[in-house]
Amino acid sequence: MNRTNRPFRSCVGAAALAALSIPALLPAPPALAASPEDGKQLDQAVEALRGIDTLKADFVQTDRSGQTVRGVLTLKRPGKIRFQYEKSANMLIVGDGRALTLIDYDVRQVQRWPISNSPLGALLDPKRDVARFGKVLQTGNPNVTSIEVRDRSHPEYGIITLIFQRKASAPGGLELTYWVSLDSQNKRTTIALSNQRYGVPVTDNDFRWNDPRPKTRR
Repeated sequence: MNRTNRPFRSCVGAAALAALSIPALLPAPPALAASPEDGKQLDQAVEALRGIDTLKADFVQTDRSGQTVRGVLTLKRPGKIRFQYEKSANMLIVGDGRALTLIDYDVRQVQRWPISNSPLGALLDPKRDVARFGKVLQTGNPNVTSIEVRDRSHPEYGIITLIFQRKASAPGGLELTYWVSLDSQNKRTTIALSNQRYGVPVTDNDFRWNDPRPKTRR
């Protein structure tokens, strides 16, 4: 895999690299009032996200050049996530509720970004109010709901578009099937989920990782 196409860099973007603190969310500028139907869809999507306690799923991540990498996603709300990439990527992303940590075993490098400053904040940050910052995008399919989440007061956080499909057995009757993140440099990354398993056993050990750095550099 070409290092310039490393999956995390497409997902988070250069703006997040310089963001070393977690700023508070500020009120967004007034938006056009949502229609009652849009408001209903948004409420259903928020209910579906909040209904996820634990989740495991297979994923395929695609960057803007079409390069793909596979792995397994583990999620525990609030705030914990693990992207276990396939062996060829030799890297790992772990979110502990406060920050996302990239562990690159090829170069023995560890980098951290506040979750609030990433498009993934819409999924992981309890302070990120999806209902407040979300907007329904029309799909033309009554079984598919698309929600765009952005904080216009902080464009550096990027944009994430969450795509749900109706599924009676999923929390809230909607299943998150993929999302598209766009960072402040217009780097686009798509994560497609499959084989979602809800309520599976997940412990804090699932979000621990081995530090590859020499002890003198930690």
